[in-house]
Amino acid sequence: MKTLQNLELFAREDFPILDKNFNKKEKLIYLDHAATTQKPKQVIKRINDYYLNSNANVHRGAHQLSAKATEEFENARLTIKNYIKADSEKEIIFTRNATEAINIVAKSWGEKNLKENDEILLSIMEHHSNIVPWQLVAERNKCKVKFTKITNDGTLDIEDFKNKLNTNTKIVSIVHISNTLGCCNPIKQITQLAKNNGSLVLVDACQSLAHAEVDVKDLNIDFLAGSGHKLCGPTGIGFLWSREEVLDSMPPLFGGGEMIQDVFEEKSTWADLPHKFEAGTPAIAEAIGLSEALNYLNKLGLKNIQEYEKELTEYLFEKLLSFNDLNIIGPNPSQDSKRASLASFFIHDMHSNDIAEILDSKGICIRSGHHCCQPLHKYLNINSTARVSMNFTTTKQDIDIFIEKLEETISFLKLNS
Repeated sequence: MKTLQNLELFAREDFPILDKNFNKKEKLIYLDHAATTQKPKQVIKRINDYYLNSNANVHRGAHQLSAKATEEFENARLTIKNYIKADSEKEIIFTRNATEAINIVAKSWGEKNLKENDEILLSIMEHHSNIVPWQLVAERNKCKVKFTKITNDGTLDIEDFKNKLNTNTKIVSIVHISNTLGCCNPIKQITQLAKNNGSLVLVDACQSLAHAEVDVKDLNIDFLAGSGHKLCGPTGIGFLWSREEVLDSMPPLFGGGEMIQDVFEEKSTWADLPHKFEAGTPAIAEAIGLSEALNYLNKLGLKNIQEYEKELTEYLFEKLLSFNDLNIIGPNPSQDSKRASLASFFIHDMHSNDIAEILDSKGICIRSGHHCCQPLHKYLNINSTARVSMNFTTTKQDIDIFIEKLEETISFLKLNS
């Protein structure tokens, strides 16, 4: 294993896109990893190898090529099981993305189990993908969605959570690490409170799985949603984890081939887990690519990644806090040592889109807008924020260049306001 100091140099060799120049002049600085990560050569090669050497449909064919594809596909499920320390690969459901994973829980579990006046407890920092599915099921089942507030520091208000948690709360669905505030929520404390209340817990782990070790048994949760493209894997693949007994009790969401045991004219019966929830031909190459991405992250070492990104985050905050008119939302790294390696900020009288567009012209990729967190921005009374998000391929030199170009951007916008 490479030393922590050389982690980004070691990793960047595997990401040729990061060595590109923008408009043949500016060096490309990619600071939008919270939206999607870049893919290492190993993942791209693995997907290509599948199509060149193993392409066949899985589970259905009697020929050797199908058997090979099935083996690789199911090995990917096993890789995810080990990555999140689940008990069985039967507990891993492949989905198109984390959004689909949450929708499966909301519809398959929620529509069956939620009754009139039952409550679903979220936080105000949730991504739309962890709000809208619950709103839909609440409308159908005549139950209620409630939101936990945040503190002035931009962390979950645990006292408000305790106050809103009650006997009507049937499920708590909450993000592990916020894609906007960057805070790491105290999942074990939340789970203990929820379980004492008889509530189930779903965790949106999209922003945590690529940056720190996640153990579903240690967290004592009931559902976890993950996204491949935020894990250095391909788009079009995600997964849902839940305990086997919970999944067994849930009806399938999608019907069709692969998820059935027998089909008769008057009824059908379902396949065993995990296939009950995987109708149709799955994203085979994408699952194999995700498996390669997880192997890649494991080789780097998640503890190494977390420590390196912690150092980067502290460095970024130090630089950003030197700006007089710049406001960062979310906790400082000194307040939350497990926070994400990102910073969302705004400057009064400057639109975040203008900041992002000018930086883009200088070869720097950041995100602007509400980051699929409109309720959070409305709660904070902010129209939008600019977001810088990093990972283990980011260097301090990248941050220095970004800060230099941000200074130029702010000066330009002030002069032309």
